[in-house]
Amino acid sequence: MKRGWDWINPICMCCLIFLGVTSIHSAQLSIHGTQWRSQLLWFAVGCGAYGCCARIHYRIFLRWAHWIYVLGIFGLVLLWSPLGVRRHGALRWLSIFGLQIQPAEAAKFSTIVMLSAILTGVKMSGLRESRMPLLRIFIAFFIPWALIFFQPDLGSALILPPILLALLYISDLSKRFFFHIFAVVILVFATVIWDISRYRNFLDKNNLTPEQHAGLYQAHSWIPLRDYQRNRIIGFIAPEVVDPMGTGISWNLRQSLISVGSGGLFGKGHGNGTQAQLGYLPKSVSTNDFLFSVLAEERGFFGSFFALTLLITLTFNTLRISALAHDRFGRYLGVAIAIFFLMHLLVNIGMTIRLMPITGVPLPFLSYGGTFLSVCCVLQGIVQSIYHRRQNFD
Repeated sequence: MKRGWDWINPICMCCLIFLGVTSIHSAQLSIHGTQWRSQLLWFAVGCGAYGCCARIHYRIFLRWAHWIYVLGIFGLVLLWSPLGVRRHGALRWLSIFGLQIQPAEAAKFSTIVMLSAILTGVKMSGLRESRMPLLRIFIAFFIPWALIFFQPDLGSALILPPILLALLYISDLSKRFFFHIFAVVILVFATVIWDISRYRNFLDKNNLTPEQHAGLYQAHSWIPLRDYQRNRIIGFIAPEVVDPMGTGISWNLRQSLISVGSGGLFGKGHGNGTQAQLGYLPKSVSTNDFLFSVLAEERGFFGSFFALTLLITLTFNTLRISALAHDRFGRYLGVAIAIFFLMHLLVNIGMTIRLMPITGVPLPFLSYGGTFLSVCCVLQGIVQSIYHRRQNFD
């Protein structure tokens, strides 16, 4: 017998949308921007998608997993067609009938569905017995991950590996596998640090600032990072060395820290955040990647804590619902969706308060972005479907 609906996540979603739309409106108040209206329209679209996904049986995604995956890959490949739009050296958007769409967001969803479907159909155990399933899983993971990474979109590329590892962890795969993965992560981290050290030496040797070299180093490095990505890492590790005046690569981070720190307990009030209103926090980032900074300045510690509580509640309630799933596919989907939201939360807020390097990762239901908001609504609709059918599956 079907047992009702979960109301925790929908309430969290609506509260977050209210905070997000009002913060977007405030961030653009001085230029009379209309992104907040677009966000409301996209939320209306997202609500329709949420309702559809909640009503249908989530196992339909298992049946159509391969086609969903192919469509996700096709969207990424379209970036290299005339529909692709390049901004600031990154090829991340498709222009379709005047709409700007980010296929990487849809590809995250399709990859989650495909990985969950593969794991549902195989039995994992020891490393030797799991070689062929692991090969299938890694191929399905690597194709979208590589296409996203080479756009380049490092932020979105960072979201997928923890999702894969979480799914493998709950699949009864031998724990020895994770020791090998840990060793690989340490090796990759050490390699990146070594490359960043060489990059700094390159700048010092040629008497260049990070803004002056125009990609000279990346042309001679075998590490697949762009120089602007190296700049972000250096700006995180040693901003006082590469940008002592705070007017170059660490500008956004410094203004974000000022925004968060100046909010106090109760904030400055709607429309009174000086960093966004006066343009110190650039308009190009204040409504998306750094919206939390705007929210923290205008609503203070208590407003920020409330938003963070909503995000954490939504994430862990999703994890709770995954444990109630009646089948393996529902459990895998729920865990993957929970990690999806958790990673966006950690990376976005971490970069605004200098706990992580700056990457272009939006905050669920808060940051401006129609494609991302729609995908978040679809994912939460699937979670509702898992909860709604946790005892019955016809």
